[in-house]
Amino acid sequence: MKIAIGADHRGFLQKEYIRSIMQPYVWYDVGAYTIERSDYPIFSQKVCEYVLSSRAERGVLLCGTGVGMAIAANRYTKIYAAVAWNIEVAIKSREDDWSNVLVLPSDYITNDQAIAIIDAWLQAKPRTGRYQDRIAMIDALPHK
Repeated sequence: MKIAIGADHRGFLQKEYIRSIMQPYVWYDVGAYTIERSDYPIFSQKVCEYVLSSRAERGVLLCGTGVGMAIAANRYTKIYAAVAWNIEVAIKSREDDWSNVLVLPSDYITNDQAIAIIDAWLQAKPRTGRYQDRIAMIDALPHK
């Protein structure tokens, strides 16, 4: 599986750890590349572009709380970014809400938790029926 991954300075070290441990996956690292201060919207945009162009099947973003990255990512049509701080939330975000971008709050989870959360999310499958209907309703919302 091909996954785009990006982080600001607060998520940088965890991003590096994830890429080093989760080797069976092809990671497209869009930055940041150092712990120097950086701005999360830049990396959110790059990950979303990879997912929307199908260069990556999914995306992972990391920042301090995850909130800024999720807000920025969800500006894009057909991006369903979800902040997950545990395995259960990650699985439900994929099954029920079809998340295609996982956002991790690096300041609040350990490296091992991050690996477990990503692994569970990557294994989860979107549900059809009413869950798919809700995604269609979201996609039909007007852009304002």
